[in-house]
Amino acid sequence: MGIVKFLRSKLLNRRRDSDRAAVHADEGEGCSGRCGETAVKRWEWGEIERITGCFSEVVGEGGFSTVYMGRFPGCGGGSTAATAAVKVHSGGGERLSMAFKQELDVLLQLEHENIVRLLGYCDDADQGALIFEYVSGGTLHERLHGSGSNERSTLPWKSRVKIAFQLAQAIEHLHERCTLHIIHGDIKSSNVLLDGDSDCKLCDFGSVKMGFSSMILPPSSLPSSSPYVRRKNIIMGSPGYTDPAYLRTGIASKKNDIYSFGVLVLELVTGLEAFRADKGLVLASMAAHMTKDVDRMDVSEVTNMVDPRLRGDFNVEEARALIGLARSCFDESTLVRPTASCMVKMMKEKVSSISFTNSRHKLSDDL
Repeated sequence: MGIVKFLRSKLLNRRRDSDRAAVHADEGEGCSGRCGETAVKRWEWGEIERITGCFSEVVGEGGFSTVYMGRFPGCGGGSTAATAAVKVHSGGGERLSMAFKQELDVLLQLEHENIVRLLGYCDDADQGALIFEYVSGGTLHERLHGSGSNERSTLPWKSRVKIAFQLAQAIEHLHERCTLHIIHGDIKSSNVLLDGDSDCKLCDFGSVKMGFSSMILPPSSLPSSSPYVRRKNIIMGSPGYTDPAYLRTGIASKKNDIYSFGVLVLELVTGLEAFRADKGLVLASMAAHMTKDVDRMDVSEVTNMVDPRLRGDFNVEEARALIGLARSCFDESTLVRPTASCMVKMMKEKVSSISFTNSRHKLSDDL
């Protein structure tokens, strides 16, 4: 365990140092890390205050962070201000400091079109700040369930299919394309951002876990002298999306993300929320008994599970395929659940409305 910890720390520090070196090579204000360049800029706290207007406009809130609108002059001296989302960690303390550093270390390694892009960060204050590209379409939860200012027309079926496919690609990147295995830990519709074309961006890596294995031992398995033992009461995930296997064992694995993805797919198909405390509704539990024999469900049974707001404007066999995929993600045996790459492959084979010619995703590894 000591060797693994040393190698992991060395790899992360090397990556972080190289990113910081690239950042500090840019001496001027310029546009580094703001308008499409790959370098991630390290900001001073005074700059964070300036671009957020002293934290005047809140665009989102979480358990331990607040997201503010950030604005700065456009590139090349243009008059149009560029926008960003500035996530400020608050509360201080050793645990939150560790969570911020781990989130930053992971984000510095990620580059994928369906994962929100990190533009910069500030680590010279107790709070800590992460600067992301601003995605204007709000969250998938807002779009599906009509909360807040993003209540709009019904999200079309093809957009729902596209979102499911893009999210599966993002999870595949985290689980299978990175040097370290990365578990997002909190996949849910409110952590999926949408742009104007309903392309999605997975966000909020505050619960992320990573290692050389697809499974991460629970805190109780660590020596009592380990500083990580103090984190044993931290629960990963959100109500309605959290894998029961994780709640039973305390062991985080990639299959926890797969379970959460299955819930989100059902959310897209049915239009129902994953969890409704006022009605005692847990979508995964409610749907489990309905989806055991998906292939034998007749057209009316499939139709009855689909969001009625679509008014029949959907492909029945695609809906059947997505329901079946969600059901496989809920299998009590985590070993039987599909991998992210299997989910992507299945959707390509069974969901005909996915347009690969219009997808921004490169297919070199897909065929």
